[in-house]
Amino acid sequence: MSASDIVESQEHQDLRAAVTAFARSYGRDYLTRTLAAGEPPHELWREAGKLGYLGVSIPEEYGGGGGGISELALVLEELGAAGSPLLMMVVSPAICATVIARFGTEAQKRAWLPGLADGSRVMAFGITEPDAGSNSHRITTTARRDGEDWLLTGRKVFISGVDLADAVLVVGRTADARSGRLKPCLFIVPTDAPGFTRRPLAMELKAAEKQFELTLDDVRLPAAALVGDEDAGLLQLFAGLNPERVMTAAFAIGMGRYALGRAVAYARERTVWKTPIGAHQAIAHPLAQAHIELELARLMTRRAAALYDAGDDVGAGEAANMAKYAAAEACAHAVDQSVHTLGGNGLTEEFQLASLLTASRVARIAPVSREMILNYVSHQTLGLPKSY
Repeated sequence: MSASDIVESQEHQDLRAAVTAFARSYGRDYLTRTLAAGEPPHELWREAGKLGYLGVSIPEEYGGGGGGISELALVLEELGAAGSPLLMMVVSPAICATVIARFGTEAQKRAWLPGLADGSRVMAFGITEPDAGSNSHRITTTARRDGEDWLLTGRKVFISGVDLADAVLVVGRTADARSGRLKPCLFIVPTDAPGFTRRPLAMELKAAEKQFELTLDDVRLPAAALVGDEDAGLLQLFAGLNPERVMTAAFAIGMGRYALGRAVAYARERTVWKTPIGAHQAIAHPLAQAHIELELARLMTRRAAALYDAGDDVGAGEAANMAKYAAAEACAHAVDQSVHTLGGNGLTEEFQLASLLTASRVARIAPVSREMILNYVSHQTLGLPKSY
């Protein structure tokens, strides 16, 4: 690891400061209001796009900032630390725009990247299926040729923000003409395509972005809907999944920082006996531990992003999985300890922390469970045998 991986550059410090100031102008109150109204955070999304924050990782020739996942993760972390994270940043610019920028045709890049960069267009991502879970080899959504077109059939579940999206980048499978085996491929599917239907899922988790089940019933797509090389689907898929893990880590770290900040401010001022409760080690030490865990997760997240931006997909895969694991655990601990620090106040609407108890679980479950990450590390890093 080089010093640049550890010491943040002046450019990144300046970007972080600018995003922080912008995010605080919205804050947790804004997100709470939009959630109560049943509305997505349109104003925050549009202004973030206008300021160039959504497109920092998209190439300059297509309207972006020319940076990488390092910059995009930084933006999401600071939005989260201010209490107003944008979940669709994990999907639209991080997964979809990255895959299109790396593997799309020139026509696909010009059609999609400028809009994804300024936020005027949104793309969702469809991989999870009801019967596949974490096993992507069991994906049953299939695409078959019909002349020059493709016909896509299948189901997807837990797909974020489909109601906000112009299209969904769908992971399907096509038959290899030589072996007859199914292989993964990615298709851009407009949300208004005939045969494409969505059904909102009733979630106990209250979030600005809704979850959907998708049904694709012989959705007809032109040849140009296929992203990249039909024979390189797995490479292209993981080109989007590694940034997804990095961004999920940034999302979790931002949430943990927000919760911890509220708890520390409360512990400095709340006085029950003679001194503020933060003077007592039973309060101070757990908060200090949560801070250390978040900082360690931040370091691994920055390393994963740097490896990805440097073109090291293998190294980034290992680091991104570890970053996502560390950040999810640190976030859950920070939120839990923060609510506990406030006691009964931590469960009130006034302090806006209790809802994070549910939200903080998301990064431990999605986009891949912590158990599957431990499987990855035990097999790929430690060389231990598989049990499945």
